[in-house]
Amino acid sequence: MPEPVPATPQLLRRVSAGAVLEFMRASAAVTVTDVMAATGLTRATTIAVCEDLVRRGWLLELENQREFGGYRKGRPARRFELNERAGVVLGVDIGYSKVTVVVSDLRGRTLGRSSRPFQAGEVASAERIAFIDAVAMAALGSADAEPGQVLAVCAGVAAPVDRHGEVVATQKFWGLFDLGLRPALMATHGWTVLLENDANLAALGDRWQGAAAGVDDVVVILASERLGSGIVEGGRLVHGTRGSAGELAYLNMVEGVGDTYGIAYLARTWAAEALAGSAPTALRDCRPGRVEAEQVFAAAAHGDAVALDILDRLAERMARVVGTVATMLNPELVVIGGGVAGSADVLLANISERLKKFTATPARVAVSPLGDSIVTVGAVRCALDYVERNSLDLELAAPSGSRAPDPGWP
Repeated sequence: MPEPVPATPQLLRRVSAGAVLEFMRASAAVTVTDVMAATGLTRATTIAVCEDLVRRGWLLELENQREFGGYRKGRPARRFELNERAGVVLGVDIGYSKVTVVVSDLRGRTLGRSSRPFQAGEVASAERIAFIDAVAMAALGSADAEPGQVLAVCAGVAAPVDRHGEVVATQKFWGLFDLGLRPALMATHGWTVLLENDANLAALGDRWQGAAAGVDDVVVILASERLGSGIVEGGRLVHGTRGSAGELAYLNMVEGVGDTYGIAYLARTWAAEALAGSAPTALRDCRPGRVEAEQVFAAAAHGDAVALDILDRLAERMARVVGTVATMLNPELVVIGGGVAGSADVLLANISERLKKFTATPARVAVSPLGDSIVTVGAVRCALDYVERNSLDLELAAPSGSRAPDPGWP
């Protein structure tokens, strides 16, 4: 068990500043009393923290105003507001064949975005890093932001990431994401880059802005092409010793599942198999080439028998998957996320009904409203967490005050 970190004045300053910024991120203009109530800090500490954060450029102190048409004795309350454009963070989703970068302000609002397909396959790390950098520059351009304004970057990859931020490259596919991205972007731009598993980021993102908001025990399953999951237990993201908590490779041994292929992949594959036969189906009217999952769901909505059979098979399979998760982890909620989530809503009733066959502790099942943005939303959340924890160590590109910060407050 690690030794507890001593509560030094420096640590207390850092924790207090992070708590204030976390509250300010979700608030409009607030008074010192509001901050005290939200953080539990004393008045003296709250004032010292807010004044220091103003000097550093993180907060703005607003002009005092009295209520219109009224009068109150005494000095008007001091009011502070987050300087939401003091810097930006980047949320990155590095897939096998696509890279997406989102630029966010310090409230988590999207300012710009860029997404580009990438030539899948074994490509040199330097080439892939250059591609990711180009997408990031395009996203910054769309947000009218400069590289020097970036306070942190979080990138999600389809591989386990250990506690030191290193990709666990013990499988060939995972090794494709072991690029050396962190030192490369630090050398090029001076950026701090956080690496995280994409399903873990999906769990952070959905718990922040999705179906799992406010739920402390939840598993989020990315379910489009391959199945992977992120686990939040007691409000904390679970990583495991080498970052592979939530890895679903065990599904290869689960009866009625047998692999980790996801909903989109299976819908497409089973549709192709049906079209190779002679059964009448509206799927034959789809454009030449492969039938996409959305077309299968649309055909099922119009009563197509082949498409309905595919949805029935998907519901049975996902019920088995969710059943194993519910048995082992006992979450309150299991969320199906990823690009296919919008269509998967029609599977919920069948999955929930069948769960009783596969587990004695069935969880509630939902689909994420975040769609294919779920990983970048989580990456933004992760980057903002880093910024709030380390605000006293980060130098803003354009601080709002000219006075040097006072190191003396406790």
